[in-house]
Amino acid sequence: MATSYTSNPVSTVELKPSYNIPVVLVLVAIPLLFVQLWVGLFVTLLGLFLMFQAVTIRLRFTATDLDIYRGDKLIRSFPYREWLNWRIFWNRVPILFYFKEINSIHFLPIIFDPKTLKVCLEERCPRS
Repeated sequence: MATSYTSNPVSTVELKPSYNIPVVLVLVAIPLLFVQLWVGLFVTLLGLFLMFQAVTIRLRFTATDLDIYRGDKLIRSFPYREWLNWRIFWNRVPILFYFKEINSIHFLPIIFDPKTLKVCLEERCPRS
C-alpha cells in the first residue's frame, strides 16, 4: 500500500488516521464537564466515538473506487464514475469531507490524513 503524499492514480492509497478532531473534542469536553455536565458528556462520547472510528476504519483509494474498510473487511465501495462533486470544508482546519454521488450525499469527519485525502481526490475525481 502506498501512503505517500504523491500518489499514482492507478495505485492503491490507504489514508493514515488523523486523531486531531477526536483529541480536540475530548480536550474541549473536560472544562465543559464542569460547566454543563450533559453537554460535556455528549462531547466526550462524540470524541471517543470518533477516536474509535479513526482506529478501526480505513479509506483506500483504488484506481476506480473509494473503499471503506473496517480491519480487513470491505464495508462499502464508492465508484468514482458515480461521483458528481466533492468538497473538504474549512481548508485551514479540515473537519468535514463531503461527496455527492448520483443517488446520495455523504458527509465524513476528517479522521484521516487531510493532505493525502485532498491529493487523492484531486487526482482521481477532479472537480469540473
